[in-house]
Amino acid sequence: MAKEKKSFFERLTGTVRMDEGRDLETKDSDESSRNVVAWMDEEEKDGELTVDVYQTSDMIVIKAMIAGVRPEDLDIAITRDMVTIKGSREEEKIARDDDYFIRELYWGSFSRSISLPEEIDVDESEAIEKHGLLILKLPKLDKKRQSKLKVKTI
Repeated sequence: MAKEKKSFFERLTGTVRMDEGRDLETKDSDESSRNVVAWMDEEEKDGELTVDVYQTSDMIVIKAMIAGVRPEDLDIAITRDMVTIKGSREEEKIARDDDYFIRELYWGSFSRSISLPEEIDVDESEAIEKHGLLILKLPKLDKKRQSKLKVKTI
């Protein structure tokens, strides 16, 4: 059975979905325990970056909080109909794990792929970082735009 990708909240808090195919009332509790342990030992995948996506009359705008990430540690790949943002937020080891009272910040790799509702002009797109907020400005392709083509004689 294929495992669903854990949500940001589940990865942050370490919660387990009850509907992940584990029958907690099974008589074979050893097998159930092994499944839970195997799930907990699973190598963590990328966290999912949260975004806001909206449009204006001439562009699509994507905003994402990337506080703590250096611009050179971001990888933004765009095509006419999709944007993928990848990066990593590295934790400074200031305190031992046992010394924390609360740990809510997400550290590690993250990624997000966003299918765009309209085609964009890849060459005119821009990415701006302002106070930890990543802003992608993606101009829409004007499919109704026409230009006159002159015929050359050879």
